[in-house]
Amino acid sequence: MTTRNLIGQRIDVLDKGWIELQDIMGDDLAIVNAARASFLGESKGPEKDKKLLFYLMEHRHTTPFEMVEFKFRVRAPLVTWWQWVRHRTASYNSQSGRYSPFAEGDFYVPAEWRLQAADNKQASEGVLTGPQGEQLTADLVAHYARGFELYEQALSQGVAREMARLFLPGFAVYYTWIVKTDAHNLMHFLHLRMAQEAQYEIRVYAQAIFEHFFKPTLPWTAEAFERFVLNPR
Repeated sequence: MTTRNLIGQRIDVLDKGWIELQDIMGDDLAIVNAARASFLGESKGPEKDKKLLFYLMEHRHTTPFEMVEFKFRVRAPLVTWWQWVRHRTASYNSQSGRYSPFAEGDFYVPAEWRLQAADNKQASEGVLTGPQGEQLTADLVAHYARGFELYEQALSQGVAREMARLFLPGFAVYYTWIVKTDAHNLMHFLHLRMAQEAQYEIRVYAQAIFEHFFKPTLPWTAEAFERFVLNPR
């Protein structure tokens, strides 16, 4: 599959989420040529080009990696977005609940209930199993149904969408966003959000980006990123 053929490809994530590549600017060679701009040089063949790119990654010469850009369309629950937008180097534009009404199924239902880690205040460890987990899921679905019922009731009474949405369960509602970022800042995002200590609901999006879009678009960069950043010796 060529890089251009990736545009428009959509990968399912979580229960109702997805991530779609909308556009790409640049490739591995664009990074190499940007690095050689100081000398008014361009490609010197695959072997030397790849060697230079690996040198850039190893020694943290980051500017050339900013010459490649990715634009994604993403559907994710708000619990994911709260963490994603902390990466302020990306550009974002979001669906608005003031303009577009929500649908009945626009809520995240986790496949399992993770337990609080005993030695980490911000992490989970292990899974709740058996009837307790099943009951929590049933309670959550009922909570969503009641909240959506109140939301629709408010709309039917003429309440503005911007206020009616107060009835919706906040962290669970799905939103659709456009995200644009360069390869350097995307790698920073991936490094943090693919880590095992990252929350599952954002980790799966980061992994989908890396495996399905980043690696096919920038194979040399991805290889160097894995060697020098993700798995340094």
